[in-house]
Amino acid sequence: MDYISIADAMKQGKGIVALRGWCYRERKSAARAFVVVRDDTNIIQCVIEKASADPETWVAAEKICIESSLTVQGEIVPDARAPTGFELRVRRLEIIHLAERFPITKDQSTEFLLDVRHLWIRSRELTAVWKVKSQVLAAARDFFSQKKYYEVTPPIITGSSCEGGSTLFSIKYFEEKAFLSQSAQLYLEAMIYSLKRVYALTPSFRAEPSKTNRHLTEYWHLEGEEAFMNFEQLLQLEQELVSHICQWVATHCAQELKVLGRNPEELKKITLPFPCITYTEAIELLHKDGIEIPWGKDLRTIEEEALMKHYDKPLLVTRYPKEIKAFYMKDDPSDSRVVLCCDMLAPEGYGEIIGSSERETDVNILINKLKCQGEKIEHYQWYLDLRRYGSVQHSGFGLGIERVVRWICKLESIRDAIPFPRTIKRMTP
Repeated sequence: MDYISIADAMKQGKGIVALRGWCYRERKSAARAFVVVRDDTNIIQCVIEKASADPETWVAAEKICIESSLTVQGEIVPDARAPTGFELRVRRLEIIHLAERFPITKDQSTEFLLDVRHLWIRSRELTAVWKVKSQVLAAARDFFSQKKYYEVTPPIITGSSCEGGSTLFSIKYFEEKAFLSQSAQLYLEAMIYSLKRVYALTPSFRAEPSKTNRHLTEYWHLEGEEAFMNFEQLLQLEQELVSHICQWVATHCAQELKVLGRNPEELKKITLPFPCITYTEAIELLHKDGIEIPWGKDLRTIEEEALMKHYDKPLLVTRYPKEIKAFYMKDDPSDSRVVLCCDMLAPEGYGEIIGSSERETDVNILINKLKCQGEKIEHYQWYLDLRRYGSVQHSGFGLGIERVVRWICKLESIRDAIPFPRTIKRMTP
C-alpha cells in the first residue's frame, strides 16, 4: 500500500490505510496495546488486539517505546474517545528503528529541555509553533508580493553599526575586525534607488546582555524599505502587514493555534485601524495609571505591559525623543525634540514587534548625529553617499519574526519561537 499522512487518513475517515511515523505515546496490557502515532500532520491512536494480531505485530507492539519509528496498516474508524477523534484498528505494525529510552519525561526543568533541544523540538506544542512560524513567513512574502516589493539578500558580515556599537558581535575577518549584522536596513536603503520597494528576511544579531523572555541574541528579522514613502504611509503599511499575517495564520493554522491555546477568532479581529498614540501621550497615560516615568526615558517592558492593558489590538506608539533613538531617524518638523518613528506593541503584554521610522535625508544632519554618538564617519561614507546622489524621502521598518510568533502562539518565552535559541548563556546545541 501507499503511505499517506495521518491528516489525509482522517479526511478519508474510513477504510484501510498505511501510515508511518513515530511512537508518541504507548500503553499496554496483556490483551491489548495502544500506540499513539505522530507524523508531521497530526497524531492518531492505534489499537492492537493480541487475539487478532499476527505474532510479529504483537511482538512489535510489546517492544515499541516512545520515539521509535514505525509503519502501521489498519482500518481507520471514527471514535470520539480517541485523542483526535479517530482510531486505527491495526492489522500490521513494523518497527523501523527501536528507540533507546527517551530522556525526556514529565516535569523536566527548562534548562534540561534546552540541553536536549534537538529532541524536545519534536514535542507536539513546538511542532505546532514551527507550522505557525512557517505560515507567518509565507504570509509576509505573500504580502510583499502583493505590494510589488522585491526580495533582496543583504550581507550578514558588515564593517559598521546600524543600531549602536554596544550590541555588536565582532568577528575576525581575515586580518581585520568585522561585525555580525544587527539589521539589513542600511543596505536596503541602498537598494531602493534601483528597485524602489525592497524587503529582506535575514538573521540579525544583538549582543544584548539580557535574560528576559523576549530577547534572543540571534533572531530572524523581516525588514522593508520604500522610496518616496512618508511617515503616515509607513504606519499604514505596517498595520496592513500585521493584519495580513494574523488573517493568514488564522486561516491556515486553526488546528495548530488550538493546540497552543490561541483561538483563531482572536487573530481574525486584528483588523485596521490599529490604535495610535504619541510617546508623549503614552507617558501621560502611564502617569494616570500611577506609573512615574520621566519624559525622555525609553519605555521598558513594565511600561509597555501597562500601556497594553488599555488595548486589545496592536498599538502604534509614535514620535519618541531623538536622544533614545537611532541616528538615521528623521526629526519631526513640528517638534525638534522627537523623531518620526514608531514602535508597534503587541496586545496581551507581548511587547514591541516592529520598530520603524522615516529616514533622515540630509547628509549634514546624519554626519552630526553620528559624531554625537561617537561613531567614525569613515565607516559610513558609503551610506552617506546615498544622500549625496539622488536622495529622496523614504521610510522603512523591522519586524522581529520570533516576537510575532511568540504573541500569536501565546508563548511564555521567545526561546520557544525558534528551534535552537541563542541567548546570553546558550549557543548549543
